[in-house]
Amino acid sequence: MKILSAPQIRLWDEFTIQHEPISSIDLMERAALRCTEWLVEQYPAETSFGIFCGKGNNGGDGLAIARLLLERNYAVTIHILEFGHLGTDDFQANLTRLHHIHSSDIHFIQSEQHLHPIPDGQIIIDAILGAGINRKVEGITASLIDHMNASGAEIVSIDIPSGLFVDKSSKGIKAIKANHTLSFQCYKMALLVPENSDAIGEVHILDIGLLNDFYKTEESKFEIIDQQIILSIYKPRNKFAHKGNFGHALLIAGSYGKTGAAVLSAKACLRSGVGLLTCHIPKCGYDILQITVPEAMVETDLNAEFISKVEIDAQKYSAIGIGPGIGTEAATKLMLKELITSCKAGVVLDADALNILAAEKELIALIPEESILTPHPKEFERLFGKWENDFEKIQLAVTKAVELKCFIVLKGHHTVIATPGGIAYFNATGNAGMATGGSGDVLTGILTGLLAQGYSSAEAAILGVYLHGLAGDIAADANSEEAMLAGDIIEKLGAAFLQIQ
Repeated sequence: MKILSAPQIRLWDEFTIQHEPISSIDLMERAALRCTEWLVEQYPAETSFGIFCGKGNNGGDGLAIARLLLERNYAVTIHILEFGHLGTDDFQANLTRLHHIHSSDIHFIQSEQHLHPIPDGQIIIDAILGAGINRKVEGITASLIDHMNASGAEIVSIDIPSGLFVDKSSKGIKAIKANHTLSFQCYKMALLVPENSDAIGEVHILDIGLLNDFYKTEESKFEIIDQQIILSIYKPRNKFAHKGNFGHALLIAGSYGKTGAAVLSAKACLRSGVGLLTCHIPKCGYDILQITVPEAMVETDLNAEFISKVEIDAQKYSAIGIGPGIGTEAATKLMLKELITSCKAGVVLDADALNILAAEKELIALIPEESILTPHPKEFERLFGKWENDFEKIQLAVTKAVELKCFIVLKGHHTVIATPGGIAYFNATGNAGMATGGSGDVLTGILTGLLAQGYSSAEAAILGVYLHGLAGDIAADANSEEAMLAGDIIEKLGAAFLQIQ
């Protein structure tokens, strides 16, 4: 699913109005109906709603929602923020429609004296400001936002929480802190970045029937990984296949005290469907790995406690993953330099491999093209420098992916996959329970296993991140987010595969 900018979404509205055809007020009615249906499904009949509207089209949505709720016999109070102008045509049309059925409980907010306490238990609908704002809120608008946030009431924002910018950072900006955001047709960037997490709550994308002809031809540098993308990537197995058809992966992982990283990566690699797996580990981990992962072959380093030398037979391995738990010893650094210099195909680089690259920045230019780097935000910062906000961070990831001709998997909620083609994919699976030690090692194993099976680097990155998150979601449903372990993600990979087949 493409992520479109505010101007693109506005053009999509206009295209639908012209080519369906449909009037703008009827398209607004359609959006309001979808929101009302969601509210009716979410809240019982005795719920009281307080709807706060601006005088733009977002406020028009709010007035239409108020009327539709009143028609369903919900208790509704309407508050209209006075900006000193009449409002848009569609706002005025909906205000007239509302007056025909309900006029006694409409309140106009002209100053702070009109900010009255919000009743306990009332659900607030935020329809003050939509996607078109280009400057931070101030004056009575800012006071109203503070008043709503301080009420303790549950807040549902329409389209986007009032005060947030759609296509640029809102860091430090005053905005509604919603529990739910009901947005239309496709995701907006503001709904995907961590810095807005306190404002957006749970995001729900509602289909309001905008014409697909516009969407199909509109270009975007950002996409959400959805099931359609995954189904286009996933390759079902041929019934006559044998293990040789699914590749031979090499995982270089572990050091004294961190053999668990090698175990987790190895198990995840095998669960991803790889035909054969060899693990190169220090001698200290030999017994552990042979006992815990009997399906893997093990070769040990000359060194007992860390990895110092790896002899690579390019004809033997179809994919290589390196980094989980390897440490940053001088010999390990030299080993990594030799490895990335000798490899012609892309490799998966994670954890301490990235820390070595960050410390020895001249090595970054040696990374083979089509490699997959999997940094968390601090590792990314050490590699490529600081950023001011999440929008800059994402752009930096894309810039570096293009520059290095590599894939950068920037881990987090809505993990971002920056590609050499300049497109960034946002993951739609995963949860906060995956913020636990070893989760990244599991991802490295999955990516290496998929790469070994013949998926391209782009396909392996997109499918691997999606499966990793989906397995985490299944594990959270079974064990809770709080009790989740990295091993639980591995155990649920089979269920994840079953869901995408």
